[in-house]
Amino acid sequence: MLKTAKKNIRQLSLSELEQYFETLGEKKFRAKQVYEWLWLKQAQSFEAMTNLSKDLRAKLAENFSLPALGVDATQYSADGTIKSRFRTQDGHLVEGVLIPTDERKTACVSSQIGCSLSCKFCATGYMDRKRNLEFDEIYDEVVLINQQCERVYNKKLSNIVFMGMGEPLLNYKNVLHAIERITSPDGLGMSPRRITVSTAGVAKMIKQLGDDKVRFKLALSLHAANDIKRNEIMPINETNNLKALIEALNYFYQKTENEITFEYILFKDFNDSLKDADELIKIYRQVPADLVNIIEYNPIDAARFEKPEEATVQQFMTYLERHKVNARLRRSRGKDIDAACGQLANKDQL
Repeated sequence: MLKTAKKNIRQLSLSELEQYFETLGEKKFRAKQVYEWLWLKQAQSFEAMTNLSKDLRAKLAENFSLPALGVDATQYSADGTIKSRFRTQDGHLVEGVLIPTDERKTACVSSQIGCSLSCKFCATGYMDRKRNLEFDEIYDEVVLINQQCERVYNKKLSNIVFMGMGEPLLNYKNVLHAIERITSPDGLGMSPRRITVSTAGVAKMIKQLGDDKVRFKLALSLHAANDIKRNEIMPINETNNLKALIEALNYFYQKTENEITFEYILFKDFNDSLKDADELIKIYRQVPADLVNIIEYNPIDAARFEKPEEATVQQFMTYLERHKVNARLRRSRGKDIDAACGQLANKDQL
């Protein structure tokens, strides 16, 4: 007879744990103890739950699994950025990055193993999507990067951005559940205002975020300000065009009043002219966006794009500022270890 797989204990809510302990004839408070070990104390095994009897720990191990994410490899950049490759219990690899600055310590986390969107400038886009990450695996990414941050910088994480591998809004339930655990007082207790979810633009799910009254910030990876160019580099635009995205972002803001940011990577001779800047300004004025992040392009082997000359970048920035656009130039971190924006691809040299 085939043995059925044990249920992941972290998939149980507190009330479901309470029901389980009742069936064992155990006191209800045992459920709270286990729940604290799982989320507040981030235990990675039943053996670690030292205020439970050995018999009870053995019973939990017999009935449940606790598939924690593990660090497979780590790389340290000259600028202080740290990239980690994590291994899931079923043997998949996924990457996360710790980006330190004087003001903040940011975790860049992944939501999928690979990606299905095939954006032409992104290394992850050239990989297949293997599967979505479960909410507890996303939680583990943050826990492990936070532990790294405390070990290396003696500080806790201050911010989290969902800008790693995958499209967060195509793993909607797990991303929202992970954020609920990350922000919960009996989890990591982080403020949702310090979390940004970045999307390539899934209009229907942006509206869903509004309906769900989420409290975190939203970033749209724009990268081209007209449909022809955006279709060319981001195939998702063919089914989620700029008109639909503008409408969805306005709906999201109307429902939540949360901060919205545009992300715009500059590509040489593609979207870096003053005409492109004009088109970007038009979109900026149609959405209550707080900021436009202008991002340095980080070349990857698979793509034909190049980084513009510094003079072109400065001309573009000056033009935006002259037209009252709140724009910031985001310099890349971790380029020497392929940890910068668009470079995550589980390379073997880790």
